[in-house]
Amino acid sequence: MAAASDDQLGFAPDDDAPIGYMKRTRDYYAAIGYTTPYRWAHYTSAPFQPLKKPLNQSRVAIITTAAPFDPARGDQGPGAKYNGGAKFYAVYDGDTSKQHDLRISHIAYDRTHTTATDSGTWFPLAQLKRLAAAGTIGDVAPRFFGAPTNRSHRVTIETDAPEILKRCRDDKVDAAVLVPNCPVCHQTVSLVARHLEANGISTVVMGCAKDIVEHAAVPRFLFSDFPLGNSAGKPQDVASQAFTLELALRVLEQAPGPQTTVQSPLRWSEDASWKRDYSNADALSAEELARLRREFDAQKEVAKGLRERVA
Repeated sequence: MAAASDDQLGFAPDDDAPIGYMKRTRDYYAAIGYTTPYRWAHYTSAPFQPLKKPLNQSRVAIITTAAPFDPARGDQGPGAKYNGGAKFYAVYDGDTSKQHDLRISHIAYDRTHTTATDSGTWFPLAQLKRLAAAGTIGDVAPRFFGAPTNRSHRVTIETDAPEILKRCRDDKVDAAVLVPNCPVCHQTVSLVARHLEANGISTVVMGCAKDIVEHAAVPRFLFSDFPLGNSAGKPQDVASQAFTLELALRVLEQAPGPQTTVQSPLRWSEDASWKRDYSNADALSAEELARLRREFDAQKEVAKGLRERVA
């Protein structure tokens, strides 16, 4: 008897599954000539701090890996190529009572399937303020915090996470929503979330790289199966952004224990072929790989020069 087809059984295509970003990026960098594989942060347990107050009495902060726009640092507009000159290397903060222009040109978001036209997809301040006005949360923390995307686990754990904790404590923060963009961003905020949680501040990570966040073992994680750069919802889709943050806050409030992952029911597209493209070395020619290596090396030099100037 012939086996039933996938269509008859209602199966999804095999590649309609969360992207394995750790393997994808490891293979990509090997293909362009970086032969030492990166070691991703790995834990098998996570700290867990239940909310100390009801959510509607809690002060909530945003932690982002986006960077303040600086016109002196080259193209940072929608669709801009990777711009190492727009990176930041120290924790920063911003007044949540004001408007902010934060951008993600300095990191490796999915530039094929999203163009970074709507900051609401990576910086959910407007939605958080709406929920404060509605009484869903107690209030928005007076500052948000920028976490540098650092490949060095040690720098994140020993320098940046403690600095963010200090600023959260100064602002009497009860809980934090952490919003990453690129693969390493997901690792960065996971390490920060672990540090905050171990020191009494409840957290939820909103992200798109499931394997990286779960490998690092965070307390709470809302996974949206969207292209990188859209952790807070779909661009130009306020309903999607509202739903995503509201769901993240439910995870924050209701998670039964550490390493709780909830997957958003929202889909980016009924066609899952977009998942094949991000840093897929198998789809690139030798000439394209060589060009990408040259471009990456050039941006590394730009970022190195910036880092030396701010050191």
